[in-house]
Amino acid sequence: MSYRYTSVPTLAPALGLIVLQADETLEGDMRAMMPLETALYVSRVPSGDAVTSDTLAEMAAHLTGAAGLLPHAARFASIGYGCTSGAAEIGSDRVAGLIRAGSGSPHVTNPLSALIAACQHLGVTRLALLSPYVAQVSAKLRDALAREGIETPVFGSFDEAEEAKVVRIDAASIVAAAVDLASQGGAEAIFLSCTNLRTLNVIDKIEGKTGLPCLSSNQVLAWHMAQAAGITAQIPGLLGQSAVTLPS
Repeated sequence: MSYRYTSVPTLAPALGLIVLQADETLEGDMRAMMPLETALYVSRVPSGDAVTSDTLAEMAAHLTGAAGLLPHAARFASIGYGCTSGAAEIGSDRVAGLIRAGSGSPHVTNPLSALIAACQHLGVTRLALLSPYVAQVSAKLRDALAREGIETPVFGSFDEAEEAKVVRIDAASIVAAAVDLASQGGAEAIFLSCTNLRTLNVIDKIEGKTGLPCLSSNQVLAWHMAQAAGITAQIPGLLGQSAVTLPS
């Protein structure tokens, strides 16, 4: 049968997202924060059932391949790698290089890089850090932040080793832990680490109870990617209410 092609307009800048195989949260959160018309393309990267330094480091071998599975015709304004602890373990510069080897983009980010940018934007140098993970994984993240001048004098963890269980930590537990950390003093903001932790709907509640900005992995990643693409996203919390003045 005969057919014709429709005229194809110049493709608008798109967003690419590389999500962990085990992650059930990030993709939905990103779509909730971005305008409906945003072209958001998602690829997956193999990830271990247990979250350890070894399983996080192993993802490096798959990032270029995962990026290469994103649509080649798309013009990506930003590509995000969706793993906070993985970025700390592998290193943000190496993550960016591996992703660019598979799919070109002028802007490659991850929750760690995005958090650093958000802290600079808000003038935050001391975080109360809530992590779902075991001590070894959390320590690597804290070290990465310290190298960027961001201290974590207040720290708490759920000490959960299984990724599949992290997504099922309930909202009340997250709020209670964050409020407890904030009450210890010494922090200028709160950070809820992990893209699989369901944080999007608790950010405003935590800010209301603590009076501190509340940042989370998915929130800062969406903020950083939207900033790079010139997209007006629905970013919850004080971060979304603040005027962006820094370069992406």
